[in-house]
Amino acid sequence: MTDKHERPGIILQHGDLGPPGVFEQWLRARAIPYEVHAAWRDPLPDVSGAAFLASLGSIHSVTQSDPAWVPAEVEAVREAVADDVPVLGLCFGGQALSLVLGGGVDRLEQTEIGWIPIESLAADELPHGPWLHWHNELLRIPPGATVLGQSPAGPAAFRHGRHLAVQFHPEATPAIVDGWALADPALESHGVTREELAEQSRRHGETARQAAFVLFDDWWARGPGRG
Repeated sequence: MTDKHERPGIILQHGDLGPPGVFEQWLRARAIPYEVHAAWRDPLPDVSGAAFLASLGSIHSVTQSDPAWVPAEVEAVREAVADDVPVLGLCFGGQALSLVLGGGVDRLEQTEIGWIPIESLAADELPHGPWLHWHNELLRIPPGATVLGQSPAGPAAFRHGRHLAVQFHPEATPAIVDGWALADPALESHGVTREELAEQSRRHGETARQAAFVLFDDWWARGPGRG
């Protein structure tokens, strides 16, 4: 079967502190062509015919109308789904995918931050972690989706056809996490310190990297012409 998606995959990044990290390492290891776009700064690319669309994390909510790139990106995810482009949504991106598929997002009473294991309902697709969580909103499971896991806060991941959404950050490296911790003046008010996060990263970073490769491999295997 011939894959109709001939263009490189598209990664939408939402700030200097949110690079693709482990996901980019996986793409290079698997020799999968991709392009990274600065969605917060540059016009969004046409997603039609792309090998995939990956939407990374953000400090913004997918429910916001400002900045303007947020609703524009939600529409890009909607277009990708309509064109059968496999979507990978990581935290903000997962919430965008949920919204497009008829789910949505809920506000958490307490921000979930730290390297936290999840209850996996499909361990061959989604390892238990611990995974890096950093979010104050929570995706809903949209109609027709398969729930893959739960965190202490609620839904952690779902699969919908070729599309995968996770509420945590499988792309996060210890260096990325340290950058987020340094940039968050309210970190300790959420019950964790930079030092505690750094220690968690030392203990769990490499295991999470290996688990992320399992997660990404399974998602990729379900793409057009591959499953």
